[in-house]
Amino acid sequence: MSVETRLENANPLIYQRSGERLLTAEDEDEDFADPIDDREIFDILVVISPNFLHLIRSINDPEHPLSLEELNVVEQVRVHVNDKESAVSVEFTPTIPHCSMATLIGLSIKVKLLRSLPDRFKIDVHITPGTHASEQAVNKQLADKERVAAALENSHLLEVVNQCLSSRI
Repeated sequence: MSVETRLENANPLIYQRSGERLLTAEDEDEDFADPIDDREIFDILVVISPNFLHLIRSINDPEHPLSLEELNVVEQVRVHVNDKESAVSVEFTPTIPHCSMATLIGLSIKVKLLRSLPDRFKIDVHITPGTHASEQAVNKQLADKERVAAALENSHLLEVVNQCLSSRI
């Protein structure tokens, strides 16, 4: 007996990726105090191997072979950083109002930021207001540190999150 996989959003709209950020001499100067800004969070540069940079905007969608940016789930205008107060807020927009993957997508974004940013940052990941039927419930789960920690102790769920964060070659 086979289980049929049915996509919730079989034909999502695909958006063009924004251009890559040009690095300046100041960006590469380790002696220059460069505050973290919205674009840097959107681009989160983390060297995985000498030739590959992984970006938050390139997090894989759990359902489609596309990035969250390509599906317009994450946008730079929905990333807010207050470096002085060590706060980062990211809004994401599921592709459909009843997306069952919303919590997983939010968890993937949160994990990427937790792994990439200094510990001093308070990270808030939530659904763009009015874009999901279970917005309050999902936001509550993503804001609860104990629930997030428990979710990451689940080896199957952690494997799925890591797949969302892995590079597509």
